[in-house]
Amino acid sequence: MAQPLSADQFLAALKTSGVRVVEHGNWRTHNRNHKGAWGPVHGVMIHHTGPYSTEAGMVELCRTGYTSLPGPLCHGVIDRSGTVHLVGYGRANHAGSGDDDVLKAVIAEKPLPPDDEANTDGNPHFYGFECINTGGEQAWPQAQLDAMHRVSAALCQAHGWSARSVIGHKEWQPGKPDPAGISMDDFRTAVAKHLSGKPTSGTPSKDSPEYAPFPGTDYFRTGRRSALVTAMGDRLVAEGCGRYAKGPGPSWTEADRRSYAAWQRKLGYSGDDADGIPGPTSWARLHVPNP
Repeated sequence: MAQPLSADQFLAALKTSGVRVVEHGNWRTHNRNHKGAWGPVHGVMIHHTGPYSTEAGMVELCRTGYTSLPGPLCHGVIDRSGTVHLVGYGRANHAGSGDDDVLKAVIAEKPLPPDDEANTDGNPHFYGFECINTGGEQAWPQAQLDAMHRVSAALCQAHGWSARSVIGHKEWQPGKPDPAGISMDDFRTAVAKHLSGKPTSGTPSKDSPEYAPFPGTDYFRTGRRSALVTAMGDRLVAEGCGRYAKGPGPSWTEADRRSYAAWQRKLGYSGDDADGIPGPTSWARLHVPNP
C-alpha cells in the first residue's frame, strides 16, 4: 500500500522531472476528500479533456467542474505546450468506477486484463492528469507528450513503481476512449525509458536551455531577422495558429504578428492583450526551442 505524496512532495516530484508547472489558486487543499478516501494510491491515470474553446478555459473547467460533477476533475492539466497546471490535490473526480481486476494488475504491476466491468471506485487510487486534446483526429504535440511521459515517470519514481503503474482511462472504465490516439503500451515504454534514464525525446543540454528565454518585447519589430523568429513561427504553426501565406521565416513580419495574436487568443487573451506582440507569459507557454 502506498500513501499519497504530500502536496509539496507532489510538486517537487513534478518540478524535478523538468516540466514547467503553474499553480492555480488553493490547489493544495482543493479536493473531494469529504466524499471519501484519498489513498492508498497505486498508479497514474492519463485522460484527454475533449473539445474546448480555449486552453485557459479548459484549465478552469478542470479546476471547478460542473454542477453535476464538481471539481477538481484531476490533479493536473497538461496543455499542448507541455505546461502542467495544478488545479487540485487529494481525491478528485477523474477516474470514476472501473474494473477491480485492472486495479489488481496495477498493484501487482502485471499486464492489464480487459476492462469489462465498473465495480470499483478509482478516485482514491490514482493520480489523474487531463491532457488537452479534442479526442478526435487532433495530433498530440511532442512537447505535450514529453510532459505526459515525464510527470508519469516522476510519480512512479517517487513511489518506486514501474511503468506498469501508468494506465489510460480507457483501460480502466469500459466505454471510455481517452486518451484517444495514444497506444498506452507505447506510452508505458516511453515512461520506462525515462525511469531508466534513457528518455525517448531529447533532454536539455547542460550548456543550453531547452526553450528559448523571452528576449523582451522590443525584440519583435520590423527589420528583426533571426533564427529565433523562425523557431517561434514553427511553434505557432504547430499550435494551429499559423497565419502565413509563405513561411515562417527569419524576418519578423505582419504574418508573424497575426499568428502570435492567434496564439494569444487561443490562450484566452483579448483586446490589447492579444495584439500579436509576444509577452513573457504567452512566450513561456509557447515553448519555442532554443535555436
